[in-house]
Amino acid sequence: MLVRIETSPDDFHGMAVAQGILTARGGATSHAAVVARQIGKPCVAGCAELVVDYASGSARSLESGVSFGEGDWISLDGSTGEVFQGALGTVSADYDEQIDLKTVLGWADEVRRLGVWTNADKPEEAARARSYGAEGIGLCRTEHMFREGERLEIVRGAILVSGEAMRARAKAASGAELDADEESAIRRFESAMAELEELQQGDFEGIFAAMDGLPVVVRLIDPPLHEFLPNLEDQLVKVTKAGDAATAEDRELLATIKSMHEQNPMLGLRGCRLGIMIPDFVKIQTRAILNAQVAVRKAGGNPIAKIMIPLVGHVNELRVTRQLLETEADAIAAAAGVTLDYKFGTMIEIPRGALTADEIAQEATFFSFGTNDLTQMAFGYSRDDAEGGFLLKYVEDGILPVNPFQTIDVEGVGQLVAIAVEKGRAARPDLELGVCGEHGGDPESIWFFHKVGLDYVSCSPFRVPVARLAAAQARLGSELDK
Repeated sequence: MLVRIETSPDDFHGMAVAQGILTARGGATSHAAVVARQIGKPCVAGCAELVVDYASGSARSLESGVSFGEGDWISLDGSTGEVFQGALGTVSADYDEQIDLKTVLGWADEVRRLGVWTNADKPEEAARARSYGAEGIGLCRTEHMFREGERLEIVRGAILVSGEAMRARAKAASGAELDADEESAIRRFESAMAELEELQQGDFEGIFAAMDGLPVVVRLIDPPLHEFLPNLEDQLVKVTKAGDAATAEDRELLATIKSMHEQNPMLGLRGCRLGIMIPDFVKIQTRAILNAQVAVRKAGGNPIAKIMIPLVGHVNELRVTRQLLETEADAIAAAAGVTLDYKFGTMIEIPRGALTADEIAQEATFFSFGTNDLTQMAFGYSRDDAEGGFLLKYVEDGILPVNPFQTIDVEGVGQLVAIAVEKGRAARPDLELGVCGEHGGDPESIWFFHKVGLDYVSCSPFRVPVARLAAAQARLGSELDK
């Protein structure tokens, strides 16, 4: 069992090998919950009374006083949020053995209008979701691929030198002569980008093969770059404790982390903004996606690629990014001697994006609603802080009927979705509409998405059967309401 105060991308390998995850902070849409749901691990996030002491390798409950240490047995119920001392007996579920369930889901498929896609970042996740009945990938998070093994070090190396490389490129573009350090910065940055492009192309070839003949929506890099660097406080403590003995490398790393620090990184340099400021990140991803498509097609496959540009709040952000990436696509098509089959779309996750959907639809062939961020920005809640803090009391006291990060807030956030659907389709009648936030696997939310006219919902692989059934219930319920 992995027990943490809260998880970060650095914890992914521990999460992958753990039998379950327990965190003191977070909630239903925190990093721990989202990753656990995707890889099929039980998780209890936001256990407020849990005190975790990394130094002693132990944890205790403030409420009960029960404590446990590294190597002790505990058991989790990810559905109820209960934590038990000791090892409880469990029974493994095998979907292929659930004949009655598969029969019922087959009936549901005959009834439902909504498509059911999945969120998957790896070929094995895609294959699992497809075996559960997923009809495509609605969200492939490319940044998760940057955190695998040696890749994190490559990404960190690129980030550390990116500022110097961008300045050196601007200097060269002005006609000025570069010194040896500036030329080295550009070479190191471009070398790291080339390595990542090659690695990501292999990833996408595997995903396209696993989803052969089904659409794959790939989201370009979304989180702020500081998430790929060591924690600021940890690095500051390390350098401070070392004093004069601190290495030049550690001091440089601390300076870089400080230079990238933002008061509110979720509203800072991320998504399409990052791609505009440092185009190489999205250019190499686009090349990797489309070259993978070419390779799989030449091998006899039928890859269907859709490239999603995230965090668009103004149509000009999408227009500039699309023009940049279409130049890359044209070069790939010319080099391969083929006609590429791809589409550009965007994620609607900023309220302004929803309110100006008619303008944005002129530059996008599809919308995917990122309802986690849309809820966060509409309510003004930091979802990790809120779910681990006041939000539980809000629900308990009836201030809010439900946690809006688990079930969509129809009256508020839902209206932003409805406005974007209406305006988007008015500007582009063939606009494809889906949702890829965690709401895509919530039965109550699926009823709303059916009613508002989305084409599909996308959810974690293990929620695909639930979504198939809920989509059929929504169709039948709508017919009864007429």
